[in-house]
Amino acid sequence: MKTFSATPADIEKKWIVIDAEGVVLGRLASIIAMRLRGKHKPSFTPHMDMGDNVIVINADKVQLTGRKREEHHYWHTGHPGGIKSRTKAEILEGKHPERVVELAVKRMLPGGRLSRQQMTHLRIFAGTEHGMDSQKPEVLDVKSMSKKNTRTL
Repeated sequence: MKTFSATPADIEKKWIVIDAEGVVLGRLASIIAMRLRGKHKPSFTPHMDMGDNVIVINADKVQLTGRKREEHHYWHTGHPGGIKSRTKAEILEGKHPERVVELAVKRMLPGGRLSRQQMTHLRIFAGTEHGMDSQKPEVLDVKSMSKKNTRTL
């Protein structure tokens, strides 16, 4: 038996829709990262981009456990004294709430060119409309996978 290594001709990409309403952020991000890499497929090859295209809707209604809403996200502008911060609650209530999910997924992927390529297959929307109906995406119900995936206030 020889070890199977996927080639670009062997790769089949699907479109998947995930509803993030009421789902815990970390659990959602780990499921999305697994789907983007293709680790859910039996023919997974680490050096190939064989993951699915993922559409996330209702990203503004994602849940955070504990006191994570008050945790700060820091970045630097590049200028002296240019450290800035925002809490996750401020980001979720702001203009681009989908960035919280995007950053969580990005940090769950390994760094490198392949991960940056795989992140281009992720589309995150704050509302329920996504405009990707022509791709005929399948619905992935994250809430029913485990009772720990959801949280009610």
